[in-house]
Amino acid sequence: MLIETESLTKRYGDFAALSDCTMDVAAGEVFGLLGPNGAGKTTLLRLLLGFLQPTSGRATIDGCDCQRQSVAVRERTSYLPGEARLFGKMRGREVLDFFADVRPSSRRERFHQLAERLELDTSRRVAMMSTGMRQKLALAVTLGAESPLVILDEPTANLDPTVRAQVVRLVMEAKQAGQTVLFSSHVLSEVEEACDRVAILRGGLLVHTQAMADLRRRHRIRATLTGTLPAPPADYGDQLTVRETELDQVIIETPLQLGPLFGWLSNAPLAEVRIEPVGLRAVYERFHGETAHDA
Repeated sequence: MLIETESLTKRYGDFAALSDCTMDVAAGEVFGLLGPNGAGKTTLLRLLLGFLQPTSGRATIDGCDCQRQSVAVRERTSYLPGEARLFGKMRGREVLDFFADVRPSSRRERFHQLAERLELDTSRRVAMMSTGMRQKLALAVTLGAESPLVILDEPTANLDPTVRAQVVRLVMEAKQAGQTVLFSSHVLSEVEEACDRVAILRGGLLVHTQAMADLRRRHRIRATLTGTLPAPPADYGDQLTVRETELDQVIIETPLQLGPLFGWLSNAPLAEVRIEPVGLRAVYERFHGETAHDA
């Protein structure tokens, strides 16, 4: 595992910003962090980078202790903070060259290629750039480093939908190149598209981890009942959930193949049948109600 945490905790007096967090992230995995502001996402990222010292517990990145070997951790990591601050007097191209030169293994041309893909005018001084342009510059700096681990904290904030889609493509390209990506976002559609697994945090606690491959296999069938629903196929067992509502509606969910289910449904008194993937939103709302964001 590239990232491992064990009972990682950060307290400020009686307040727990992160509590008893145990998780792991495999090399080459895109791992999403979800939760509203204050859930503990940024605290976790700062603990991993050694910017904060844990109250208890431990974390390692590529075998390096995040507290005792924080410099070695940051040598292996490229980090985009939620509010990136760049050199205001420099032009965009100068910023790209500076960060490329900071890492001996980096290539200047890659940084500039990424800026071009993000449609960034690098001739402008940073102080004269819009918020969205500065975000593009920070993304080019972060993704250009080609480090084993890339940490992105709200990478698509202040970007238009077209550029957001480009960022997701760049994240998937980083995975194909063997990099590990830790992706913190409020935008469920981006996380759902890019990530292999997702962790949901609430009030400083890691409350759920979801493999996206399992979720993509799960379907929901919504239909109107016109009579009594017969018993479902026995071979589905506990892999099938059936819930009837007060408005003669039935909601059926399963992660299994739908073929055998269609035979059962063909004899059921149903009308207005709709089949849809369950999606990440349904999982997220189990823990955070209507606080989910999307774009």
